[in-house]
Amino acid sequence: MNPFSGTGVALITPFLEDLQVDVSALRRVTRNMIQGKIEYLVILGTTGESATLTAEEQNLVIETILEENDGELPIVLGIGGNNTASVCKKAEAWSKRYKPSAVLSVSPYYNKPSQEGIYQHYKALASSTDASIILYNVPGRTASNVSAETCLRLAHDINNVVAMKEASGDIDQVMKIIAGRPEGFSLLSGDDHMVLPYVALGGDGIISVTANAFPDKFSQMVRASLSGDWDQARKFHYEMMPLTKLNFAEGNPVGVKCLMNLLGVCKSEVRLPLVQATKELGEKMRAELSLA
Repeated sequence: MNPFSGTGVALITPFLEDLQVDVSALRRVTRNMIQGKIEYLVILGTTGESATLTAEEQNLVIETILEENDGELPIVLGIGGNNTASVCKKAEAWSKRYKPSAVLSVSPYYNKPSQEGIYQHYKALASSTDASIILYNVPGRTASNVSAETCLRLAHDINNVVAMKEASGDIDQVMKIIAGRPEGFSLLSGDDHMVLPYVALGGDGIISVTANAFPDKFSQMVRASLSGDWDQARKFHYEMMPLTKLNFAEGNPVGVKCLMNLLGVCKSEVRLPLVQATKELGEKMRAELSLA
């Protein structure tokens, strides 16, 4: 298996009712991932509400997870932004301090750079750290697409660019990347419902949101697909599909935090500008859990 294959989980950041980081729940979430036999942890991604955490809170989240993980699973740190110099500075500092297996970095948002700008941004990032770089393409959040051509250019030109988290929903683009990638470069789904199609095309796994709630079942599904056991993979896929869809009905991580609250893992609090799941969504999730 490639270093980044199987199931990585974009961890939530649990909050108490006063919206302080819930360290106890964060430890519990981390233990659940280890016990659920996922392949690696992704810290401070979008799902972790990194945009609303202070620098001190970001350090607290990283250090809490590292301590609880105690070397059990590889660590990927989310380090993204639309100021290249700041992203490089943070990547350099955090790589030295925390020694992650990789950095997951979203394409610059809001600025809407050209493809050449995206290439130069990632080239600068890759030169700022010895850590592996996982590109992250999510046009629905960034307002710009990392084209297949730009992804492949980075993959072939830069040794420590090792994977792409693809959340464009463009299956033609995914196929171009898989067909043209260098050996050892991983294509990871950024959408929970697309992992099986991507693996069927030659992809390597996923960085998942839903696996926060169901690490064991989700990682089993992905491993089954990677091993060619499609009957088992489809069984898990269709069992989880209703809740996976509900997870994103009111935004991420609103849905998965609501689900995890129902499962007794953590509270459902999120920070503004996000708001907690509606009563209606919670009732739909509760009904689906009773059917599972």
